[in-house]
Amino acid sequence: MSSLTEKDRPVVQLLLNAGTCPRCILRFCCVGSQTLYRHPDKDLMKDLQDFLKKTRGKADPVCLAGVDPPCKRLRLEDTEEVPEDLQHNGALPRIPSVESSAGGVCNVCLGILQEFCEPDFVKKVCQKVNSADYQFTSFVFSVSLPPQLSVRERAAWLGVKQEMRNLGLSLAKDDIVQLKEAYKWIIHPQLAEELGVPADGKSLFEVSVVFAHPETDEECRFLATACPDCFKPAKNKQSVFTRMAVMKALEKIKEEDFLKHFPCPPSSPKNLCDALEIQCNNGAVFVAGRYNKYSRNLPQTPWIIDGERKLESSVEELISEHLMAEFKADSFNFSSSGREDVDVRTLGNGRPFAIELVNPRRIHFTAEEMKRLQQAINNSSDKIRVRDLQLVTRSAIGRMKEGEEEKTKTYSALIWTDRAIQREDIALLDDIKELKLDQKTPLRVLHRRPLAVRCRVIHTMSSEYIDEHHFRLHLKTQAGTYIKEFVHGDFGRTKPNIGSLLNRTADILELDVESVDVDWPPTLDN
Repeated sequence: MSSLTEKDRPVVQLLLNAGTCPRCILRFCCVGSQTLYRHPDKDLMKDLQDFLKKTRGKADPVCLAGVDPPCKRLRLEDTEEVPEDLQHNGALPRIPSVESSAGGVCNVCLGILQEFCEPDFVKKVCQKVNSADYQFTSFVFSVSLPPQLSVRERAAWLGVKQEMRNLGLSLAKDDIVQLKEAYKWIIHPQLAEELGVPADGKSLFEVSVVFAHPETDEECRFLATACPDCFKPAKNKQSVFTRMAVMKALEKIKEEDFLKHFPCPPSSPKNLCDALEIQCNNGAVFVAGRYNKYSRNLPQTPWIIDGERKLESSVEELISEHLMAEFKADSFNFSSSGREDVDVRTLGNGRPFAIELVNPRRIHFTAEEMKRLQQAINNSSDKIRVRDLQLVTRSAIGRMKEGEEEKTKTYSALIWTDRAIQREDIALLDDIKELKLDQKTPLRVLHRRPLAVRCRVIHTMSSEYIDEHHFRLHLKTQAGTYIKEFVHGDFGRTKPNIGSLLNRTADILELDVESVDVDWPPTLDN
């Protein structure tokens, strides 16, 4: 059973007189019973009134209905008992009526622990959640509070602290139950009952409420004068008075300076907070697979230069448009194990890819549904084909990225030479093993890659004679090798190269990726 004792009387009296709501009074009395905060506001006010009316000489604590023991406690500065005479100048302080205290907006929480704990507001939140049509099995609730609440909380604490100091008691700031914590104690059970799923701090589905209080927006400004280095303009921030900046300034400002600029306890506002936004957000879902690209006129990602689209589609778009529609996501991020040029095909088992679907409404898919989704992608275009489409975790994507530099890749290149060749002229290539290259950043990618010399290895080569000026070369290389530059030399920026090995000018006409040797994602029975 949670209780208020005689040492809590001055706190209750001070805050009630200042216009503080019952739940905030419990917070400043360090009451840690979660169930107690869930009692109706009027019932709590009546209990506080009864507490103040108790005979001062009684030693027994006055109990408020609750189950859990308090987790926050006041600390005595000395071991002497609290003086019996807690009244000022021997006269009993005024005890506000229930009606006068409960009717106004709380001077500390600005109504957060009043109107916004009521069933009507909870139903409003749940209606917003249900109308958004998300799939979820649990939820996490978050609150964004106006930064001036931190100022008012500090002011109330300093006022209470001074009152307690006069009585030989102390109240540490960390002993006070935090506003967000108390609010969640109250709101979680109501949301869980209304939504039919449990609250879970690890849930990927977030319900958030953003509060504002325009009437008191200017209350943080004195901090900018006292602590100017705490308030610096930041990108994507409408105001420098962010909650973090205000908290930093409150930690820095001296108590006496704070007291000069702000009333302690704070004055009562006229209006409640506004619930500006009720938002829902589902954690990202990750889909992986392998794709084949059969077109020599299709980029991997949208090809847009200076705002102008060069080609009508891309591998990324052909795959993602179906996933976006089925998962009902806001946006996506595409990644893959390496990339091929627009004129290069990807054959064999394909190239591993992953797509992050941001804020999806639908998150549960069976293996059969993923198969149908894969088939829909494949039926939509003859330029690509997808296999092994599956749901994966964020951490698993790291295995795909590891293969970009560490694994091997196999290519097939159609090569032209300026001088006629015979079979024996290219046979020497078949005998070369573990050929080391020095590749300076190619001219064609220098606009998006830093200038550097990269050491790469051609593990094996196998030539296939076609005619006097053409042959096909099969290569197994270290991932990250620039194959086109290995063939034509890139004006001497890649050494050695096919031209220098054959002692003639060589160029590449066609290039295919035949395999990307990354053992991910797992192969499925397609």
